[in-house]
Amino acid sequence: MATPIEMFDSIAAALPDTIKGKMFGALCIKAPNGKAGVMLWKDYMIFKLPPADQEKALQLEGAKMFTPMDGRPMNGWVQLSEVHSTKWKKLATIAMNYVRNIEVAPKKPKAKK
Repeated sequence: MATPIEMFDSIAAALPDTIKGKMFGALCIKAPNGKAGVMLWKDYMIFKLPPADQEKALQLEGAKMFTPMDGRPMNGWVQLSEVHSTKWKKLATIAMNYVRNIEVAPKKPKAKK
């Protein structure tokens, strides 16, 4: 069986028009708009899902909201263990299709000192 990092790399390679990057020091997959939709954290795959898919994913045994710091869950991010690795690719596709449609506000220029 493939390791979580091997599975992450395989999923990232299969997703069109995405790039690998880092978020909170963890590997992630980003859409062209710069938004991350998938993250590998420890041996868990984390997905940014639309509300209906988030609800379904949270019904899986052991699934939970991603909480990188105690008491601070990240809205919309679902954490799944290797037990559900057969679902990772499908959820990654859903996540990336979701985040690629998020509008990104233009960055404000930095004030001159």
